[in-house]
This record gives sequence, structure tokens and C-alpha cells, in this order.
Amino acid sequence: MLRSGAQASYRQRGLIGVVSMSADAAAAPKPPPPRLNPVRVPIHEEPVVERSTDFREVLHAYSKEDAILEAKRCIQCRRPWCVEACPITQDAREYIRLVAIADFDGAAKVTLNENPLATSLCKVCYHYCEDACVVKKKGIPIAIRHLKRASLEYGKSDLTYVPSKPKNQRIAVVGAGPAGLMAAWELGVRGYGVTVFEEEERYGGLMQTIPAYRMTDADVETDRARFRDLDVTFVKGTKVGHDFPVDQLLTRDGYQAVFISIGTSTHRTLSVPGEELPGVLPALEFLKEINRGEEVSVGHEIVVVGGGDVAMDSVRSALRKSRGGHVTLVYRRSRQEMPADPEEVHGAEAEGIRFVFQKAPLRVVGNGHVDGIVVQSIELGPPDAGGRRSPVPVPGSEETIPCDTVIVAVGQKADLEGFGPELELKLTSQGWPEGKKKGFETGVPGIFAAGGRSVVYAMGTATEAADAIDAYLSAKRGETTGPRPYPSGGPSTYANPAGYTAPIR
Repeated sequence: MLRSGAQASYRQRGLIGVVSMSADAAAAPKPPPPRLNPVRVPIHEEPVVERSTDFREVLHAYSKEDAILEAKRCIQCRRPWCVEACPITQDAREYIRLVAIADFDGAAKVTLNENPLATSLCKVCYHYCEDACVVKKKGIPIAIRHLKRASLEYGKSDLTYVPSKPKNQRIAVVGAGPAGLMAAWELGVRGYGVTVFEEEERYGGLMQTIPAYRMTDADVETDRARFRDLDVTFVKGTKVGHDFPVDQLLTRDGYQAVFISIGTSTHRTLSVPGEELPGVLPALEFLKEINRGEEVSVGHEIVVVGGGDVAMDSVRSALRKSRGGHVTLVYRRSRQEMPADPEEVHGAEAEGIRFVFQKAPLRVVGNGHVDGIVVQSIELGPPDAGGRRSPVPVPGSEETIPCDTVIVAVGQKADLEGFGPELELKLTSQGWPEGKKKGFETGVPGIFAAGGRSVVYAMGTATEAADAIDAYLSAKRGETTGPRPYPSGGPSTYANPAGYTAPIR
């Protein structure tokens, strides 16, 4: 039996009808909560030997039967911790409930009504929801991300988004990464006209660097195809800031607001001698070239420098391209301090990647081509301003790691060409620009900017910015703003799930 608040919320979302209850039924004792089952239904993987030779998908989808079994482990917490942990407030509790009763169509609808990039996210999301899952206290959390995938695999997922009544105001979005796509969707379903400018020939931003064994460009296009009935136009091969100044969108081109979501598209360098040698490759371009199907040559002894997700994607991709070579990851801190997703670290270890911790590169050596990389041992000192222990070099600890390829994956930064000081952009610790004011508004009225450290976090900041843009333009029309309309049509608007209090992130 649903509590009255939950019932009202589900009815508002169009998921159930009004249920009339007799007095006897209303007075009946509530059934006991499900017994907690700490053991997850296994998620099958491609065997290591086979998958390490090509870019086939590593993780398999649940079967219908396994998805139902896994969903039945969910104890349907009254306070939806999983939802509160999600940067986009995805109602995981509800789509899991629907999968548990084999209503995959309903689960797909719940998923897509809140998440326009669900096909991509069900494969690459960091699943913060699982970290918050109550079942984790006793065992392995519910496989929430994989149940999202099951809802799309077995339910009707070709949803058509329905725009609200046209607002007759047009918004420019700069960048078609996850933040830009989310903002375009949020504003499109509200009835705004949106033009998305993208400098690349493909959409997805840094999702273009995710290897095909995790997610493909086809997944991004599947998500983007659901925008087809929204007034959202995509313009490729246009780099705002380089081809024309960003303020021209407001002053000359007739847009009423601009959202900047340029992310961190430029790689950081090691800044050590020898980095210019042939055989030293920037990780972002290396991964993009592979995804574009271009011929990418690596040697037989490969060193990847870095400890984040791009580094994990690089070591596993390099292994596949080396055709039997050996790959070593060098990271200047400890394993516990690696920012990479533990799932990806586990995958790299299973595939035989060698990890070398607390070593920092000093120089790349070679005669016309890379022959090795000289590293120095590192001790971890007191925590820095971000709470991480500061790396301290150990004198006299130099050693050379022989290699014929070095892939640099030590972080990214934003390309701010054409984005002037009048915007008063704030650069986050991980490099993306955002507006300093409420709702991520910049120093120029009507221009907003945001991003995030992962796909779903970027989507979350875009939602906040879209709310602010809607409020800004509504005020210009002399109107008040409200919640996002129900994106599949109908009179309802978005509402948080019953029991939701506030995000825990």
C-alpha cells in the first residue's frame, strides 16, 4: 500500500490512477518491510582474455529475470536516499519498484521523464545513488545503474518529449557536452527555442573520449534523438569565442539568454623535458582518435601518467591497441587517493595493467623517439587545501621505466579563448568555468555558465542553471516561473518523490 503522499506524487507523474480504499482496507495493518538481502545478483562480464583484444562491451545487461530479482532486493526506503544522492534527482526508487513487478515500460517512462541522457548514463554514471543505498550497510548495494539499463533495454524507451506552449524566446547553448545537452532539454520542454553550438563534428563533449567498451557514440545519438520534437537546433563546427564573441549572441543574433558549457577540452601537460618527443601522446586526443575510428599507433611498452578516469580509459584502450603489449600506470599519490572510479580501476587490474604508485615523472628520455620515462619516488606529506596529502619528492630516488609510448593523462582545462574578463568566470579546482552568481549567472546579465566533474554532475549543474535562465526570462515576460513541465506531455509538472528532503551530495 502506498502512503498518501507517495500516491499523490505517483499520480501526478501519471504512473497510477486514483485508488479507492474501503475503511477496512485503510485500517488493515501495513505489511512488514522486505527482508534485506545483502547479496547482489551478479553482473556478467566479458572474459578478460577475449575483451582485452578489442573494444567489445565489457559489462553485460541483466536479463529480464535477473533484473527483477535484483530489483526485489530494494527495501523501498521511505526516505529515498538514492534519489537525494543523485545530482539530477533521478527517482531510482520508483523505477526499481516498477522493475520488481516486471513493469519495464513504466520503469523506462519514469527514467526518461527525468533523465534525457539515460542511455548513456546507465553505462557510465558514477552511481552516487549506490553509495547512498541503505543495503550497502549490510552488503552490496542495489545495482541501481544496471536496473536503469534494464528498464531501457526491456521497456518502451523511444519516448517523445513534448514541449510546452512556445515562450517565443530563444536561448543559445555553447557546447554539446552533457551539461549543454541537459540544459537544452530542460529549456526545450519548457517551451523555449534553443540553439546548441558545438565546435566538434560529434556531440557529447568529453563523452567522446569514453571508450566503446563502456559506451558508444550510438548511445549518445539514441539519447539525442528523443529531442526531435523539441525546438532544439544543433549547429556543428562552430566554436563560439573563436568564430565570434559570445556576447554577439545577445547583442546581434537575437538570443535572450546564453548558457556556456565548454567543459575542459584541453589537456594539461607534464611540463618536463622530453615531452615533445615522438611517442608522447595527450590522452584526450588519443581517446578521441580511437572513437573516431582513426588509425592510432602505440608501441609495445606503454606508460600512462595520471590517476583519474581519463587515465583508466587510456590504460585499457592502450592495452587493446597494443595487441599483446604491456601497460604501466604511474601515479604520484597512493591508490587510496586515486580519483578514478573504483569500477574502472578494478577493470584495469583484471586486464593486467601494472600500477606504480607514489612516483612522479621528471623527464622523458630518448634519441628521436621515446625510450623511457624517468620517475622519482614520492612521500605523502600533510593534507593540502583540498584535503589530499601533499606529494613530497624523495631525493636520490630516480629510476627509469623503459617504454616506447607515454600517454599523458594528468588533467584537463577549459579553452577560454574569446571568453573575456567581463564574464567574471570562476574556474573550479578541476578546471571548468562557471558563473559566480546565483544560478551560475556570469558577470554579464543573461549569460550563465556551468559544468561538472562527471557526466551526471554536469547535468545537475545544467538543471540548476536552466531553472535560473527560466526565472530570468520569465521575469522579462512579467511572469512567474514554476517547476519543469511533465516532459511527456499533459498538465502535470515535475515533483520530488515522496519522502525526499534535500540532496545529500
